[in-house]
Amino acid sequence: MRRGPLDLLLTSPQDTCRRAGRLGARLVPGDVVLLSGAIGAGKTHFARCLIQSLQDRPEDVPSPTFTLVQVYDTTRGPLWHADLYRLGSADEVVELGLTEAFDTAICLVEWPDRLGDLLPGDALHLTFRDGPDDETRHLQADWQDPRWSGPVAEMAA
Repeated sequence: MRRGPLDLLLTSPQDTCRRAGRLGARLVPGDVVLLSGAIGAGKTHFARCLIQSLQDRPEDVPSPTFTLVQVYDTTRGPLWHADLYRLGSADEVVELGLTEAFDTAICLVEWPDRLGDLLPGDALHLTFRDGPDDETRHLQADWQDPRWSGPVAEMAA
């Protein structure tokens, strides 16, 4: 039985960063967060803010569109940021080592529809949509595993 959904209005890029940091503070290796939405909807901004919130000294966090995966050492453990937009098949996900990382690292996955049958059932799904103006975004959180209830509540606070 799916939990949620929870709908939030992200009122500004700063609000998005604040909420990403709150979620990041609750993540541990083995957590998978799936980021969906159209190009420009805020997936990478949210991921960048979450990653930087977990770094001792925040560094530049480029979009992994061309590298497919960026790996970071964070205060919460290893974090993989994947952008699967350019993948042609789910077989390429296995070649990247991403399925193994699902068990050993915090994973943020943009364009998770490319995972096909490899989609983790216990992941947190975050879907971003444009808001009423350029500064705002709608965020919908959806999850099955009850362990996400606390982190999502923290993010929403």
